[in-house]
Amino acid sequence: MSEKFDYAKAIAELEEIAAKVENPETKLDDIDALVGRSRELLKQCRDYLRSVKEKIDSLDKE
Repeated sequence: MSEKFDYAKAIAELEEIAAKVENPETKLDDIDALVGRSRELLKQCRDYLRSVKEKIDSLDKE
């Protein structure tokens, strides 16, 4: 990731994706691409949260 990760922006995009997937007018091919993007975002969110937890844990040890 070259730019700083924005957790709130990623969550907002995930919410948009969920709305699109739930829309009956969304085509199956589009849903496939949206699911792929959501996987990327979820991984980034998990990695971010894991790194924040590690920082907090290291502060607790000081």
